[in-house]
Amino acid sequence: MADKRLGYKVHRRILDETAVEEIAEKSEMTLSLSEKVKKSVRCSGPQLKRHLLDRLPVLSWLPHYSIKENLIGDLISGVSVGIMHLPQGMAYALLASVPPVFGLYSSLYPPLIYFIFGTSKHISIGTFAVMSVMIGGVTERLAPDSNFMIWDNVTNGSIVDAVSRDTERVRVATAVTFMTGLFQIMLGVLQFGFVVTYLSEPLVRGYTTGASIHVIVSQLKYTFGINPVRYSGPLSLIYTVVDLCYLLPQTNIGTLVVSIVVIICMVLAKELNTFLSKKIPVPLPMELLAVAIGTVISWQVNLEDKYGVAVVGNIPSGLLPPTFPPASLFGQVIGDAFALAVVGYGIAISLGRILAIKYGYQVDSNQELIALGLSNSVGSMFQCFSVSSSMSRTMVQVNTGGNTQIAAAVSSVIILCIVLWIGYLFESLPKAVLSAIIYVNLQGMLKQLVDIPVLWKKNKVDAVIWVSTFILTLLLNPDIGLAASIAFSMLTVIIRTQLPKYSLLGQVHGSDIYKPLEDFHQVKPVPGIVIFRSSATLYFANAEMYQDALKIKSGIDVAMILSTKKKLEEKIKKLEEQNVRNQQQEPDEDIAAIQVESEPAPTLPRAVILDLSPVNFLDTMGVKTLSNIHKGYASVGIDVFLTGCQTVVVENLQTGGFFDEKVTKSCLFSTIHDAVLHSQSSSEPNEDITWTQF
Repeated sequence: MADKRLGYKVHRRILDETAVEEIAEKSEMTLSLSEKVKKSVRCSGPQLKRHLLDRLPVLSWLPHYSIKENLIGDLISGVSVGIMHLPQGMAYALLASVPPVFGLYSSLYPPLIYFIFGTSKHISIGTFAVMSVMIGGVTERLAPDSNFMIWDNVTNGSIVDAVSRDTERVRVATAVTFMTGLFQIMLGVLQFGFVVTYLSEPLVRGYTTGASIHVIVSQLKYTFGINPVRYSGPLSLIYTVVDLCYLLPQTNIGTLVVSIVVIICMVLAKELNTFLSKKIPVPLPMELLAVAIGTVISWQVNLEDKYGVAVVGNIPSGLLPPTFPPASLFGQVIGDAFALAVVGYGIAISLGRILAIKYGYQVDSNQELIALGLSNSVGSMFQCFSVSSSMSRTMVQVNTGGNTQIAAAVSSVIILCIVLWIGYLFESLPKAVLSAIIYVNLQGMLKQLVDIPVLWKKNKVDAVIWVSTFILTLLLNPDIGLAASIAFSMLTVIIRTQLPKYSLLGQVHGSDIYKPLEDFHQVKPVPGIVIFRSSATLYFANAEMYQDALKIKSGIDVAMILSTKKKLEEKIKKLEEQNVRNQQQEPDEDIAAIQVESEPAPTLPRAVILDLSPVNFLDTMGVKTLSNIHKGYASVGIDVFLTGCQTVVVENLQTGGFFDEKVTKSCLFSTIHDAVLHSQSSSEPNEDITWTQF
């Protein structure tokens, strides 16, 4: 195929950093700290209105709500999601080790608060499996069964005082939830919404998959009708599984049969929903049907008395008055609260951003932190436990026509009606049914295991992060596992910056483009010039390696050259002294004069160009390394030029003491080609240089 490239011409003078700053008229205006504070607190009428709308997003969209376009869809969606809240709220309360009614409270208050303060139109706030199991770990650690053993005169043995235990566990759950919300509010006010960037997608998916295994193991006791010891701390999952295996001979057959039947029916119902998804506007409420049918059968057959099947038990009607969580527990749950704050926010913002991109609007990451924080902290005063967004409920809310958070308000009304009037009807519901609901809802998370081979093909580092996060979460529990996973993920970044690719660049023939010599056959080195690039930024962790790599790649050992030069000078000095002595003894004899060349050896290049375009900051070690390179190469007569420096890098060089009377910004160039032309040109730097390609 004929070469169809158009010829073009570049005509300008060679520009170093000093010339660029003069032409572009660099701004020297900097604000003092006091001026910055005054500017931040200054507030006009429009600014106050914008700030109010940012903090109360409902005021910006509710007055413009289109009843004709959105109301029907939001009503249908709200009813559908409200129906899902009932079984999920009760089921996830079991994960949190609190009575089921508190799961209903957590499905009532937080969505209403998020309705006012949230910026996502579609996510469904409420109970979430991973958050619930993390809460359960805290409640069972601080309020174990062993603390509430009482003597039973009927059985002449010790039994658990369930009422006192559940009361204390609710206090623990509300305390950790309040602290979780407080952390989220603080991070949102301080504009720390960027913390979610430390939760990469492979990390989040590996973490949720590992946490789902914890969820499944925690529910096996309800499936088999046994009561294993709940362990905490590292390797607790393994200990729990071992204990479960030991207790399997004590399995309650009635409970196991209920579990198997409900799981099979729900899996089949889910497949039926998938098959009918295009034919019916609203999916079948299989969870609600499971709860309703399970309750009726349990009540009619009397499963609890005849077969020993554990049931939900007392569900009080009405709402509880608000109470402040026990401050005495805050110190004991602060670490768990921070982990919950990060996990809950990471899950909510990830789902919110996906839907925002799909439907063409934006979510404010900092406002989402505040909204979620208020949902938790205010909700804790009404006996709620930590919440986040749920993928399953969110998808139902979207697929049934939900366009705004009006759907969330409608779902809260549905839950309110259940709590006030019909909650007591579900007191005969077997706990095994709720466990079956949890298992089926975790299918999506368990399917994430197929991420491993896919990631391995795309990016092996991401695959390693996924697997490591999964294993750490399994072995160390969700709270400690999250911290360890984030640390490991950041470690991979550090390792990659310490193992960058170092390259010598050459020129693409007939162009001003420079590429690594080892990657292209038709790229040739520029005679007399070494062009060096690192693929990573330059900072304390890899500064020494950068200098060593430059020495190896360029073949220029400044220390050896200076040492050789010094030895030669000493040898010449000795010869001269010897000649002087010989001349004094034999004055008529001719003595050969030996002179030291000040110019660099012919084998050395005239210049070294360091391409710093991949560098986005320099610390003191980075600046010191560049300064040592510049001084070292200058000492053997080699010019050193820096190219591609971002503004912040130039500022780092300036504040770091790189420039002095001898080293000025004239050694900085915007492009590699400018530096090459400057080095090759014997004319003045400001003379016009024309380069043409045909």
